[in-house]
Amino acid sequence: MKAGNPAFTSATRRQIEELQSLGWYHSIELPTGETIRGFQTVEQLRMRVSQFPIPADLTGKRALDIGAWDGWFTFEMERRGASVVAVDAVRSAKFLRARELLGSRADYVVADVCDLRPAELGRFDIVLFLGVLYHLKHPLLALERVCALATDLVCVESYVTDDGSDPRLKPALEFYETTELCGQFDNWVGPNTACLTAMCRAAGFVRVHLESVLDNRAHVVCRRRWDTPEGIGPAPYIVSVENAVSLDHNFSASRDDYVSVWFKAAGEALGPDEVFAEIGPYAARPVQVFSSGGDGWHAIFKLPCGIAAGWSAVRLRVPGSAFSNPVRIGVDVSEEERQRRTLATPGGAEIRIEIVADGKTWERNQVRTRQDACISLWVRGMPEGCRAEGVLVRLGGNDLPCIFLSEPDPAGLRQVNALLPPGLAAGKINVNLVMGDVVSAPAFVEVVG
Repeated sequence: MKAGNPAFTSATRRQIEELQSLGWYHSIELPTGETIRGFQTVEQLRMRVSQFPIPADLTGKRALDIGAWDGWFTFEMERRGASVVAVDAVRSAKFLRARELLGSRADYVVADVCDLRPAELGRFDIVLFLGVLYHLKHPLLALERVCALATDLVCVESYVTDDGSDPRLKPALEFYETTELCGQFDNWVGPNTACLTAMCRAAGFVRVHLESVLDNRAHVVCRRRWDTPEGIGPAPYIVSVENAVSLDHNFSASRDDYVSVWFKAAGEALGPDEVFAEIGPYAARPVQVFSSGGDGWHAIFKLPCGIAAGWSAVRLRVPGSAFSNPVRIGVDVSEEERQRRTLATPGGAEIRIEIVADGKTWERNQVRTRQDACISLWVRGMPEGCRAEGVLVRLGGNDLPCIFLSEPDPAGLRQVNALLPPGLAAGKINVNLVMGDVVSAPAFVEVVG
């Protein structure tokens, strides 16, 4: 932030009084040493921001202040060195006046929080969402919009109906149809602390911590990234990834899509707190984790908010383990791009599936669904030196990682095996071999129950 408006350094008492008469909610400290007194004192405002782990030095960081009002929090983030965007639903003459007097460079956007998109504003290292949530008819949608704008830290402050001291409290939300809360018609909801933290998790934050409750205002720290480092233990192995609802490989950031991941990992009791997933650049916390028998597991995650269109890698780990093999999913990828395929490797050889069989019974052109069901392909044209980690079997549009890749046999064919996900519907489906950007022509296989 600049040193302030030089023209104001000789401000008269009358000018200060004129500013004071506008009626401020935030107190604003001026470069002259004078303070425009608001409903909340500077000490109260400092106390509110101190509830969150925001570094004193924000040099090189981008910050977003949603519900900026008179702007104290905007100017405080700027004072710490951040580049700041301030957002409010209505244009505030007091914010603009304060910005001028302080010589602030903060950008100012007038918009509803539910209309904010990363495509227009970009993404931010720190997002402040203070004193806004309970003013909204659609609080969960707003939290999703906020999550999409953040790369990691979001600071949420909201009115709550309890003090957060009861760990057994079940999530509950009060709805105010008219002016039941403080006589204001724009106060719509009153969550308890359990509900507020649950909504933050449901919106896509993987780490949510209630820091404090002061005067019925809860302060919640929300994160988009894991805090524990990758381990060195045996990595899980992802068998299959698909859309949890449509049961295909199509995902869209504009829908409330969930991702099903079947994987193998050692461990007798894995739950949502023991499976650490990443989809593209963001962490994803499971909403459910099931055992599928033996060392097999099935986890379901929300597609992270704000994920960019294109291909993103899905990977996961469990406590103490390294990350699994990555499996790509397409987010808002057109059908034309999905169907686009290159039949030949860079060396010029055409990859062609010659034989499809059940990997247990060796019956040709069919696979039987059972526990640890497996499909086997015999493929011509795969280059020398290729490894199983770079090979996928695409079955009905779902990418199945290769679990076995043989050396070429005397006829030049390599055997490629992949495990089938549970729940495959019976019927005839197509199968391709995938190596990076190279996708074979389809063969066909009958799924038999």
